[in-house]
Amino acid sequence: MTTPIMSESDLRAAVERELPGVRADLERLVRIPGIAFEGFDHSHVERSAEAVAELLRGCGLDVKIVRAGGQPAVIGTKPAPPGAPTVLLYAHHDVQPVGDLSLWESDPFEPVERDGRLYGRGAADDKAGIMAHIAALRAFGDALPVGVALFIEGEEEYGSDSLEQLLAEHRDEIAADVIVIADSGNWDVGVPALTTSLRGIVNCFVEVRTLDHAVHSGMFGGAVPDALTALVRLLATLHDDAGDVAVDGLVRREIANVDYPTHRFRAEAGLAEGVQFIGTGRITDRLWNKPALAVLGVDAPATGEAPNALVPAAKAKLSVRLAPGDEPNRAYAALRAHLEKHAPWGAQVTVTFEHDGDPCVIDASGPMFDAARSAFRTAWNGTDPVDMGVGGSIPFIATFQEMFPAAAILVTGVEDPHARAHGPNESLHLGEFARVCLAEALLLRNVAEAARG
Repeated sequence: MTTPIMSESDLRAAVERELPGVRADLERLVRIPGIAFEGFDHSHVERSAEAVAELLRGCGLDVKIVRAGGQPAVIGTKPAPPGAPTVLLYAHHDVQPVGDLSLWESDPFEPVERDGRLYGRGAADDKAGIMAHIAALRAFGDALPVGVALFIEGEEEYGSDSLEQLLAEHRDEIAADVIVIADSGNWDVGVPALTTSLRGIVNCFVEVRTLDHAVHSGMFGGAVPDALTALVRLLATLHDDAGDVAVDGLVRREIANVDYPTHRFRAEAGLAEGVQFIGTGRITDRLWNKPALAVLGVDAPATGEAPNALVPAAKAKLSVRLAPGDEPNRAYAALRAHLEKHAPWGAQVTVTFEHDGDPCVIDASGPMFDAARSAFRTAWNGTDPVDMGVGGSIPFIATFQEMFPAAAILVTGVEDPHARAHGPNESLHLGEFARVCLAEALLLRNVAEAARG
């Protein structure tokens, strides 16, 4: 006998009933400073994993904490009713470092509500993703119409180094027909989205050397180049006058069919008065379908401590975001060739690889994507979801695509353009979070109905 599926009205009421407890548990998670970066106390990541495991056990799942040389991940499973599909729900419980505390308006690990938003590190990225999964499971209770496997990672912000091994070791436990990755965002407050493409990434270091030791800037300046000036000139070759990336060999596409109003984008980016955009083409193409290159940091004498001497060596960290369709190995080779070719005044240039990640494109067609769009449309009171790209990178999505080629991969999220994930004063829009929780519950319901035909 086929188990009845909860009605939409009953599911709405159940999600609304569960939201106060979901928010309280979200705040408890935010209070745990689980940072997987080197140099931080990783006992907090352990505490975070234990807290997540407890939440999953409370939903009646079979739960275990796993690791593969890195930080702990949590796996929770509940078998599908006869004939029903299984859905893998992904999120991560680790968070970014907080950076300069003076830039936060409140303690980053003490959640505070202001103007309808919950502030705190991880409130949006990605502990709200975890709690959206929990909210859907709690709403169904014992009437869950699909099987679920939850995979809550513990080192996503630090690069997911052990993720591929974990997926391989536990592949049979988490195999699913549909994968929901709750680590992206929506188009705007009040407008849901499915993420259908993400850029890849290549990070590296470039060091320029002109001397074997520092020398007097008056005695030698004018004939001997200093490394910092040489580095600045080299970095300036990475963009053309319009601000487009000038490295030959990187993939560029122009296919976005969504407009990003410039006034909105300027406000969301916090662009200083008078500063112009860089690059050419639609804003969405610049963000989603073209490469971007940024200088993330420079090693050189601090201005307050710099002597009157020519700097013998200077180093910069570069980050390239790759357009979908590009390959990290090829892109890194192109960047290295550019840097070596454009070394000014014969300066010695050394390029050192740090890490990379694949871009991805998702074919968002088929009944499971229709099920997701219908869920979003209902949760947002008739507003159609946007298929959007993301300029950032979630490299492990390509890993999921490779390991589970038959699964429909739905990239969703709780963030909005004002969430400031990774930055000071990260926050979650509580009204949008309620819609996300309802949408996920409706999604599971719709997936079950779609499978029944």
